[in-house]
Amino acid sequence: MIPSPIQKTMSASDWALLIILSIVWGGSFLFIGVAVKELPPLTIVASRVCLGAATLYMVLRLMGLALPRGREVWTAFFGMGILNNVIPMVLIVWGQNHIASGLASILNATTPLFTVLVAHVLTKDERLTRQRLAGVLVGFLGVAVMIGAAAFQSWGMSIPAQMAVLAAALSYAFAGVFGRRFRAMGIPPLATAAGQVTASSAILLPLAMIVDRPWSLPTPSLHVAMALAGLALVSTAFAYILFFRLLARAGATNVGLVTLLIPVSAILFGVLLLGETLEARHMAGMALIAAGLVLIDGRLPSVLAHALRPRRPAPQGQG
Repeated sequence: MIPSPIQKTMSASDWALLIILSIVWGGSFLFIGVAVKELPPLTIVASRVCLGAATLYMVLRLMGLALPRGREVWTAFFGMGILNNVIPMVLIVWGQNHIASGLASILNATTPLFTVLVAHVLTKDERLTRQRLAGVLVGFLGVAVMIGAAAFQSWGMSIPAQMAVLAAALSYAFAGVFGRRFRAMGIPPLATAAGQVTASSAILLPLAMIVDRPWSLPTPSLHVAMALAGLALVSTAFAYILFFRLLARAGATNVGLVTLLIPVSAILFGVLLLGETLEARHMAGMALIAAGLVLIDGRLPSVLAHALRPRRPAPQGQG
């Protein structure tokens, strides 16, 4: 069975999935912020994907499903794991050791820009349009405004770290396009999520063992253990089920928009849970992001253009 073409315009349920995904991944900053106080980055990343993989495997078993077998399928799982987890996670972790997290967030928000370009070259049904490109650029400007000029103070001070985060964004873009193949292979989102995270665990766990030697670290406190659980259960297992479901329905360029919304979620979490202040630049940035998403969606501009188009006077009847 040949899958139907990717939707160019997302439905209301697709937008809902995108917003939920941004909230789930935006919340991961809270979990990571707690965990990094006691654990090194690679140990956090490896714990995240390993616990997430175990959770997804248990869900599969409870539903009476199994991970698909076959060399082709697992080659695809490892390819997706490398592009969507191993490369970007390692690069971002390394980059954030040298640049501010705000600047890293802005650089990571280039993901949808890279995605529309990669998808335009590598796919037939996700072609680049001027309106979509304009929407992505407006949304990216919104992220930069929302995070603020202070994030750019370290601009140029650590070029390799900035290039690392940009390379991570490019890797995410390729992952979005690469992940479309699971839909064509007939693998459901739950199994795709489990397979990808399992493959990522097989790579990241040995890496963490070699670099961090976690057995030599002090036992983490209860609140750190709970943060790791939240990171694995919510921001990995649940998030990737949403990610692959949305990817199968709406395509790589649409699912890549989540990186424009993640900073919004992270800032709102800070305001609601950490008592941080919502400033004017946050409101302005969110307004720009909303405008960018409206442009990308395409329906409202088309409706407005149709409404504002001059109408020809109706021909008068002959008497």
